[in-house]
Amino acid sequence: MPRTSRNNFDSALGQLQKQARALLVGLHNEIRATESELGRLRKEESKLSSLAGQARDSAAAATPGRSRKGGRINWTEVLEHMPKQFKAADVRAVRGLKGKRSSEIFAAITRWIDAGTVKRRDRGVYERVKA
Repeated sequence: MPRTSRNNFDSALGQLQKQARALLVGLHNEIRATESELGRLRKEESKLSSLAGQARDSAAAATPGRSRKGGRINWTEVLEHMPKQFKAADVRAVRGLKGKRSSEIFAAITRWIDAGTVKRRDRGVYERVKA
């Protein structure tokens, strides 16, 4: 008798798991469809706003409930604020960069090095080439 109730429990649990998996698949498909629709609507909004002569950023800023945290960083301007020799911590100290990830800051420094506007002096120490 105990085996039969255990088998019934396993069977009920298996059925419940099967239903949960089916619901998850359905939910995943619904999310993908909704995201696709949202992307289509954003493209349509962009086309209409350009037709109306508005930039997408100004339309998004005018929408209640949506706020932009920052926007694009002008890294050339950031470099102009750096002393002759600086560290990554000095870059982070520039207003608006406090929340940036280290990878973004080091990517900017790498671009500066590749562009020839910055040279690496020592580990973690960089020097501006142009004033």
